[in-house]
Amino acid sequence: MAHLEDKIADITDVDLRQTIAEEVAKLKKGTRFGLVFEDHQPEVLPIYDAHIKRGERVARKAGKLTETWRVLKVADEQALCEQEQDATVRETFSVGQLVVVRRIGDAIFPALTPLDAVSNDDSAAPHHILIGMALR
Repeated sequence: MAHLEDKIADITDVDLRQTIAEEVAKLKKGTRFGLVFEDHQPEVLPIYDAHIKRGERVARKAGKLTETWRVLKVADEQALCEQEQDATVRETFSVGQLVVVRRIGDAIFPALTPLDAVSNDDSAAPHHILIGMALR
């Protein structure tokens, strides 16, 4: 930006120089320079075996996972949903068309399923246990 400011200083018309300098100052205020962490839509993870129920964030299986809906009501295998991006948009889907999704940072432990159990013959003896969980 220093090179641009040098060029602005070379402008002979005082009013024009002032106007351009003010506009550049406005741009610099609203623009981030250097290392920039851009805002982006968080990634989502589909939880295929999770039950579609009221309050869940869902997406259409055949659509984009980032186009999410909130389930308002489920009755007779039909889910009334409200679009998260525009709450004025409501649509009814078959439960089979939807998948529960979780965003990065959302808890997924309710969707974990135990795979197996380990028991020790002698409860007083020391032992090691391997705990493994899988998304259901």
